[in-house]
Amino acid sequence: PVAHRCKTCGEYIYKGKKFNARKETVQNEVYLGLPIFRFYIKCTRCLAEITFKTDPENTDYTMEHGATRNFQAEKLLEEEEKRMQKEREEEELNNPMKVLENRTKDSKLEMEVLENLQELKELNQRQANVDFEAMLKQYKELEEEQRRKEQE
Repeated sequence: PVAHRCKTCGEYIYKGKKFNARKETVQNEVYLGLPIFRFYIKCTRCLAEITFKTDPENTDYTMEHGATRNFQAEKLLEEEEKRMQKEREEEELNNPMKVLENRTKDSKLEMEVLENLQELKELNQRQANVDFEAMLKQYKELEEEQRRKEQE
C-alpha cells in the first residue's frame, strides 16, 4: 500500500508489491466510528517483520515498526498547501486590509487565467480553420507541376 524501506536489510518495498499480510483490529483506536487495522508483513529479502496501521483521517497508512517510509513529495506539498491556507485565513481574521489585498490578488490571477484561456481558444480556432485536405491537394499539384517541368 505504501513505498517503504526495511530497517534491517535496507530492501525497498514499493507500492503495489504483492505479499501476504496478517491483519488485526487495533483495540481502543477508532476514527469517526471506523476501526483502525494493523498489518503485519515480512520483508521480501530478510523476512524481518514490518508493521503498519491504517490512517483513515488522512486516507493513508502509518509505519509502526521495521521500516521507514520513502520520501513522498506529494504528501509534503499537500501539507504545505493546507498550512498556507490556514495562515492566510488567520491573517484575514485579524486584518481586514489583508482580506482586500488577497481578494485583489485572487481577482488579478483569475483575470490572467481567463486571458490565457481566451488566447488558447483563439489559437485552437485558428488551427481548426486550417483545411489540411486542401493543403495536401495543393502540395500534390505542385509536385505534379514539378514533374512535368522535369520531363519537359
